[in-house]
Amino acid sequence: MEPITVTADAEEFTCNAYLVPGDAPTLVDAGSMPGVADVITEHVDELDRVVLTHQHGDHVGELDAVLDRFDATLFAYGDHPRRDVAIEDGDEVLIGDEPCEVVYTPGHAADHVTFLGEERLYSGDVVVYNDGAFEDGSFGRTDLAGQSRERLIASLDTLLERLPDTLQAMYPGHGDVYRAADGDEPVRAVIERALTRAERREPKYPQE
Repeated sequence: MEPITVTADAEEFTCNAYLVPGDAPTLVDAGSMPGVADVITEHVDELDRVVLTHQHGDHVGELDAVLDRFDATLFAYGDHPRRDVAIEDGDEVLIGDEPCEVVYTPGHAADHVTFLGEERLYSGDVVVYNDGAFEDGSFGRTDLAGQSRERLIASLDTLLERLPDTLQAMYPGHGDVYRAADGDEPVRAVIERALTRAERREPKYPQE
């Protein structure tokens, strides 16, 4: 089934949190929108797992509320007091009905991972479609403490090396979902454009 953006109606800054129904109903990131657990209950009775792309506040602000509401297993790369399963690069995690490979993609955050399936990519903040800085291919900021443009560039290279030809859609942490069927380019082209822009090593935002 199609992932549902449960933070779509947020009035405060948050990431896109995706509820993916299926054999293993999964929440990809929890977001920071108050009441996100209530939105989840509008779509599913049970939540099997929560998987985190990284632990910036806009991605985990409502994590405790979600875990308190549901008996869900927490998968995360970085340490977290409520983590049940530590994931590493190359692991496989079932998201909804789709097995996804864990790809370690640091740069925007030291603990950043993406989840790569045959049809869907949950890219977190390492690469997005549009975010106010660039359209049709952008990347997470790298100007704050603990971030690195060089590591992000290497992560985009790694991601491109592993992309399957069957990939149909990218579900980023911010901005719009990109579906190849709705555009005129494959997901790979969007990521390649983001990489080219990141490789310029220019400030992403004028105030940087």
